[in-house]
Amino acid sequence: MMDRLPPLTALRAFEAAARHMSFARAADELNVTPAALSFQIKSLEEHFGAPLFRRLNRAVELTEAGKALAPGTTDAFQMLQAAWRAAGRTVDTGVLTVTAGPAFTAKWLAPRLFDFAQSHPEIELRFAASLRLMDFERDDIDIAIRFGFGGDDGPNLYSEKIVGEWLTPMMHPDLAARFPTPESLLNAPLLHQDDIAWLRPACDWTAWFRANGLELGEIHGARFSQADHAIDAAQAGAGVVLGRITLTDRALRDRRLVAPFQTAISTDAHFRVLCPKGSEEKPQFKAFLEWLRVETCKMRDHGQGRHMVRADDIGG
Repeated sequence: MMDRLPPLTALRAFEAAARHMSFARAADELNVTPAALSFQIKSLEEHFGAPLFRRLNRAVELTEAGKALAPGTTDAFQMLQAAWRAAGRTVDTGVLTVTAGPAFTAKWLAPRLFDFAQSHPEIELRFAASLRLMDFERDDIDIAIRFGFGGDDGPNLYSEKIVGEWLTPMMHPDLAARFPTPESLLNAPLLHQDDIAWLRPACDWTAWFRANGLELGEIHGARFSQADHAIDAAQAGAGVVLGRITLTDRALRDRRLVAPFQTAISTDAHFRVLCPKGSEEKPQFKAFLEWLRVETCKMRDHGQGRHMVRADDIGG
């Protein structure tokens, strides 16, 4: 008996129920009725010759046999899913799934989707906006764009820096007339972004004012957890944002924002593109990577004539 494996549908039902410790939630995940799931588990127990669950009043728990079986079935189905996705990546489906942070997706990728589609109608881009670190072996992702300091991404990944980050005050054109100098910004409504608070050295308003020989004093102004929300507020004239160039490129080109001051803070943090090693040579990957290189190079125009001050050169 033990040499003959039961049907995979029965094992799949058991794995989901053991993971959720609930027949109802497992049935919902597998899109079957609780009765159908219960039938599959019952058939598995008959095949095994002993109970795998104890049915309590309003709950279930694993028997000793169930506890022995559960970890292996979970690992096995994860391996099957990874193998299925790996096989899928060898087939050119014309679909490229890209994950990036919500702000970068909204402010940089999405506005350029039409341009990419015009140049590459044979490729369908799909975006997964998330800050969660994806696993290429587990998640249905082809390319990841991530912001940070980089580092060792491992021998199995292709990694390429695509654009560096720098920040400078940006505001609605009408607001710029009211605050024409760095000194005047000390009395301006300042917008703050929590999503870059982790950068070290700091790239915040205090640092920018110090780069101009000024002290901000008491920190004031509205605070946002996401950079794109702060940028939207600045475009509406609600205040001045210390804008990240990667997220404000289109707004600057369209004159929805202006960046009137010469001083900018540069940081070693940058955006890089990641994909499984070898994938970068596939036609649709190569097309997307080349498009990224061309589009990010256009952003260099914003830096011309600016005084770039490295964040780690600003005194505390």
